[in-house]
Amino acid sequence: MRILIIGLILALFTACGSGKKTDDPIFADTLDTAATDGPTISSEVIGDILQQIPSPLEISVLLKESGKKYNASFLNSADNTSKYNSNYKKALNLGIYGTDLGYTNIYEQNQDGVKYMASIKELANGLSIGQFFDIETIGRLATNSKNLDSLLLITTQNFNTINHYLQTQDRANLSVLFLTGGWLEALHITCGVAAANPDNAQLKETIGEQKIILENIMLLLSFYKESDQNMASLLKDMEELKKIYDKVKITYTYKESTFEVVDGVMVIKDNSTSTIEITPEDIANISAATSSIRNKIIA
Repeated sequence: MRILIIGLILALFTACGSGKKTDDPIFADTLDTAATDGPTISSEVIGDILQQIPSPLEISVLLKESGKKYNASFLNSADNTSKYNSNYKKALNLGIYGTDLGYTNIYEQNQDGVKYMASIKELANGLSIGQFFDIETIGRLATNSKNLDSLLLITTQNFNTINHYLQTQDRANLSVLFLTGGWLEALHITCGVAAANPDNAQLKETIGEQKIILENIMLLLSFYKESDQNMASLLKDMEELKKIYDKVKITYTYKESTFEVVDGVMVIKDNSTSTIEITPEDIANISAATSSIRNKIIA
C-alpha cells in the first residue's frame, strides 16, 4: 500500500493556505458555475492523495475475485440524479457514481453501466465540467473487460485534467468532494461484500488499510471547514468514522528495497510489509458508520 507523507501535505497546505475566507457557502445552490473565495489546494496535493486512493476498478476487481456475484443493491440508484440540486450533492454523488460504474464494469453489467454513464454525464453537466467526460470513449472501453487498464488510465487522466481546470476556476473543493464520494462508495461496497464473506482476509485488510486514506481525506475536508458548512458537517461525520478506525492497528515492518529485473527492465522492489489488526466487530462498526454517512449523501 502506498502511504502518503502527511508532513509533505501539511507543508503544501501551509504554502497555499493564505486564501481569503468567506462567510458565504462555497457552493451556491442556484449557481452551478460559482467560484469560491475559499482556500486553493495545489494540484500536487490532490494528485498525491488521488494516488493513495484505490481506484473503483481496483476495488471492483478485488470484489469479483472474492467470488461474490454482482449485487446492484450495493449501488446508488442511477435514477437519483434529480434529487441532487446543490453543487455539494452533485460533486459527492458524481464520485459515488464513478465507483458504481467501475463496479458494474468489472462484472460486465453493460446495461447498468450505460445508466450510470448517463447519470455521470448529467451531474458533470450540472457542475459545468461535462466537457471533460468523453462518454463515447468511456462507453466503448467499458463494454470490454480487457480494456480495464485503458479505462483506468483515461479515468485518472480525466480527473487530473478536471482538477487542473477547477484549480484555475477556484473550485478545487469539487475535486475534494469527488474523491470523498468515490472513496466512501468503494468502502461501502467492500464492507457489504465482506459481511457476506467474513473469512476473506484480503477484504478485511483492504477495509483496514482505509484508515490511512480516511486521515488524508479528513485533512482535505478540514481545509474548508471554516468556509463551508456542508464540508464542515461532512468532516464531523468522518470524525465519527475515524473514532472507530482508531481501534484498527497497522504495524509497518521496514525491509530494505532490492533491485530485480522485470521484462528486461531493472526495477526497485519494496520489501516492507504491513500488518493490520482488525476484528469482525470493527468491520461491522465501520460498515454501519459508512452507510450512515452515505445515506445522508445520496438522500
